[in-house]
Amino acid sequence: MKNKIQLYIYLTILGLFLTLSTSLHAWAQTSGIILSDDQGKTIYAKNPDKPLIPASTLKILTSLAAMKALGPNFHFQTWAYYDKKTFDLYLKGFGDPLFISEEITKFAHQVSDHLFKQVSNGRISSAAVRNIIVDQTYFTPKITIPGAGSSTNPYDATNGSMCANFNTIFLKWDNRSRQFISAEKQTPFPDILAQQITPGSKNTDRILLSYDLRQIYPGILMHYFLNKSGVKITGTVRQGLFPESDKERIVYTSAFSLTDIVKKLLKFSNNFIANQLMLTMGARAFGPPATLEKGLDVLNKFAEETLDLKGIAIVEGSGLSRRNHMTPAQMRDMLIAFMPWYELLRRDGNEFYKTGTLSDVRSRAGFIRGKDNRLYPFVIMLNQTSKGYEAIRRMLHEKVSKACE
Repeated sequence: MKNKIQLYIYLTILGLFLTLSTSLHAWAQTSGIILSDDQGKTIYAKNPDKPLIPASTLKILTSLAAMKALGPNFHFQTWAYYDKKTFDLYLKGFGDPLFISEEITKFAHQVSDHLFKQVSNGRISSAAVRNIIVDQTYFTPKITIPGAGSSTNPYDATNGSMCANFNTIFLKWDNRSRQFISAEKQTPFPDILAQQITPGSKNTDRILLSYDLRQIYPGILMHYFLNKSGVKITGTVRQGLFPESDKERIVYTSAFSLTDIVKKLLKFSNNFIANQLMLTMGARAFGPPATLEKGLDVLNKFAEETLDLKGIAIVEGSGLSRRNHMTPAQMRDMLIAFMPWYELLRRDGNEFYKTGTLSDVRSRAGFIRGKDNRLYPFVIMLNQTSKGYEAIRRMLHEKVSKACE
């Protein structure tokens, strides 16, 4: 009996040991860490050359590629054209990720000012518009981003050449009128939308518009704001092609620079903005329409040829897909290239960072500013485990402190 008890204890201890060993082995194989100085000299590393899933820290690469390809002071444009013969107003977008109500309002004022000036110069009899025609052809239709869902939730917002308010509308229930109204004072909820949208049961709900509504939503908002400016509109909003002639084209330039856009992208980890930038870079590099393939070609060539990151795998620009892979060392090299714009990252004390989270994936990349005022790039990539995340952060901060002594 005594021998059986001893055997049982032995087997139990052996089982626990094997389980612990397996767990530690799995952690070692599914995590990577690196800390360097601002010249790329490694201070600490664990699995620095193991390809892992970066999640949303990939947005640093997309931001960096955009800064290099478009320039920090790049501003998106949106075009309008008024046909004096048909009285139709044409709109065309080029991928502006921040084509929000405030911007559309200013664009509408620019268009209405143009029309009233034409009236005062005797070129047209009145500031009237028949149809508003939206041209969405700068992007190929229905682009599918790997890793994105197909729900009606705002985080699954789809990309396109002219997207108003991220293709969403924010509604709230109004007890006085007993109906849903816009939850944003700057955004109207006209009847044409109210007739087609059925919100959920929440008191407030941001809704992803249906595909058909997304295509004409910028025109619907333009219709509303032009009407408020005194422009009479008699027709409908529909899709069509922008005239090829550039005579009397009305060009609206976004108030947001690329630097402004990247700061918002990194602060809010916005998947829509990241992939809008990727797609826009593809269209500008290889010609419209924008496609996933063209955007990926730009990102992968930038990573491989400009940053010399060989063997990196990128299938979209936001980090949504688990098929994205890179090593901690590659992410570190990317951070060093991003160093001129480190202040666009989120900040916590002396740490500037971007996080990434998927199911069973937790990552963090950025810079720790040392007491010597130097920036120390760091990368934490945990796949299939999140154990030790905060302990790893504390350890890296301690190593930076020691490096500054």
